[in-house]
Amino acid sequence: MTPDEQKRAAARAAAALVDETTYVIGLGTGSTAFHFVEALAARFAELGDGGRACVATSRATAEQARGLGLDLIDIDDAGVIDLTVDGADEIGPELSLIKGGGGALLREKLVWEASRRCVVIADASKRVTMLGRYPLPIEVIPFGHTTTMRRIVNGLADCGVAATPRLRVREGAPFVSDGGNFIYDAPCGAILDPAGVEAALKSITGVVDHGLFLGLAERALVGTDNGVVTLTR
Repeated sequence: MTPDEQKRAAARAAAALVDETTYVIGLGTGSTAFHFVEALAARFAELGDGGRACVATSRATAEQARGLGLDLIDIDDAGVIDLTVDGADEIGPELSLIKGGGGALLREKLVWEASRRCVVIADASKRVTMLGRYPLPIEVIPFGHTTTMRRIVNGLADCGVAATPRLRVREGAPFVSDGGNFIYDAPCGAILDPAGVEAALKSITGVVDHGLFLGLAERALVGTDNGVVTLTR
């Protein structure tokens, strides 16, 4: 199976988790989440009209969902989200994750933390024995962002990570998230202490959030050449 076929298989398996008691579903962002939104529309058609609605983590996902006829509500109107399904850039031990390659890490984390259950879906290449191979996205406010970046370097160094974050650029200009912020990508190499890095980054003024998702995923559905593998903490 190609990576895209593995993603699609994982997405279909996740859509099967939606049943008659699942009313509010959080929709992730990125290429893997794209397949889930498609699979979810087909699942809704199977279940019939049940007053279900979705919370999107980005404008791109919201546009896709509307195009498929899914009803969307704001996170503030959703209350508790029954199930959120999203992709990941890395899946490490104990379902520790790096997310944010699609630039929606802040909204994704807000939706994840408002959810009863969070399921991550991915192709087999996303499984790692230690987080850090994929650059860690860090969302910062634009004002004073280079000063914030220098503080990030020092904060990472205190956690044993030597990395110089790079400002994410698209078409010659800084990438701007849906929240109006910039994103720096930190090539950490290896994150030996994810919880320590998480705490250090959250303590830095100017950092809005980061792509470490720790203790949030209930399970992972990983597409492989031998089918979909379920991982739990």
